[in-house]
Amino acid sequence: MSELAGVKVMVIDDSNTIRRSAEIFLGQAGCEVILAEDGFDALAKISDHQPQLIFVDVMMPRLDGYQTCSLIKKNPRYKATPVIMLSSKDGLFDRARGRMVGSDEYLTKPFTKDSLLAAVGEHVQQR
Repeated sequence: MSELAGVKVMVIDDSNTIRRSAEIFLGQAGCEVILAEDGFDALAKISDHQPQLIFVDVMMPRLDGYQTCSLIKKNPRYKATPVIMLSSKDGLFDRARGRMVGSDEYLTKPFTKDSLLAAVGEHVQQR
């Protein structure tokens, strides 16, 4: 099987299409996928599921990706959990803002199966 088998990955995105794509790609690699529609939904699920890695969309209603990432990283229990920002914006400012709130990587949408799995592999190996 894959070296990613059994890895718990959370995908936070308000787009059903993006969530489904990520779920399919990660599921095919053997990951256990937890889906959340927005930051509030995600924060409620994180303590229940203890994901090993979190993908978070930047542009979401209510609680955006930067706020969500910041809240995750401020919690001592999840400070070490890799958070990867997902965004259709690829500007230097957006990347810098992601770093400022503690994100570990910045992936541009639309992502490919390979880029998604490479990001998981890279960050989960570091643990």
